[in-house]
Amino acid sequence: MSVSTAAPSRAVGLPLASRLAAFRTEGFPTFPILILLVLVFTAVFAEFIAPHNPEVGSLSQRFKPPAWIAGGSSTYLLGTDHIGRDVLSRLIFGARVSMIVGFTAVIFAGVLGTALGILSGYFGGWVDQVIMRITDTWLALPALTFAIFLAAIVGPSEWNIVIILGAVYWTRYARVIRGEVLSIKERDFVRLAIVAGCSKMTIMRRHVLPNVLNSAIVLATLMLGVVIVTEAALSFLGVGVPPPKPAWGLMLADGKKGLMAGYWWLTVFPGVCIVLMVLSANLLGDWLRVKLDPQLRQL
Repeated sequence: MSVSTAAPSRAVGLPLASRLAAFRTEGFPTFPILILLVLVFTAVFAEFIAPHNPEVGSLSQRFKPPAWIAGGSSTYLLGTDHIGRDVLSRLIFGARVSMIVGFTAVIFAGVLGTALGILSGYFGGWVDQVIMRITDTWLALPALTFAIFLAAIVGPSEWNIVIILGAVYWTRYARVIRGEVLSIKERDFVRLAIVAGCSKMTIMRRHVLPNVLNSAIVLATLMLGVVIVTEAALSFLGVGVPPPKPAWGLMLADGKKGLMAGYWWLTVFPGVCIVLMVLSANLLGDWLRVKLDPQLRQL
């Protein structure tokens, strides 16, 4: 009896230990997640972290180099731009702009694309044909060129960019989710729900949607980097976030004229921020894809 009572306690402890070991050893992206958490924290508390107003500068402090270079000042740790604005403060507030635009656009595109993908895959017929032909037409257009075209029509604005990016990238979700739904609707639990008299909307909401959320979440993390790069490109071209609001792409555009004159910090620092955010989002998305897909885990 003593052996039989001790065995369950060990059996309970082993799965937890194995899960923790797997959590540590299966390529958990610690560094990318830390970078994203720091950027989120910086975006949320930008008013308290930034040492200066990011939109106001002094012409007497133009082109100050970073503090560790001769001529630099501890007042402006990362230097100043062409009108004397603090680069560090603009980077901090630029993280907020990138986070707001990136996450909101990804959510907007994800909700729209997932809904249309479920409708297309489940209903089939003419509904599937209409949605998929529109999706194919959207996918045939170069994403950045199409975004520039829409931004030139509606005008530069932070929320206009969110709508534009959502309208450009919803097709990625629709195509992937439709393929998932085509498989799910043939499974036994969906057929049993039909036999039980559940409506189509109930089946899509209670049986189909929960089974495609994993794919939608993974795709959202992978799309975050793409959306941020597109937003930066639009701001760089002057059809994104309008000045003087700080945005990393806009900072690159403002700094490119001074690059050949030796004012490298105006382009290097915002470029590094974009690279870190995009790379971290992509590594996190790739890890989630492996963790949430049983075939990739060889289960």
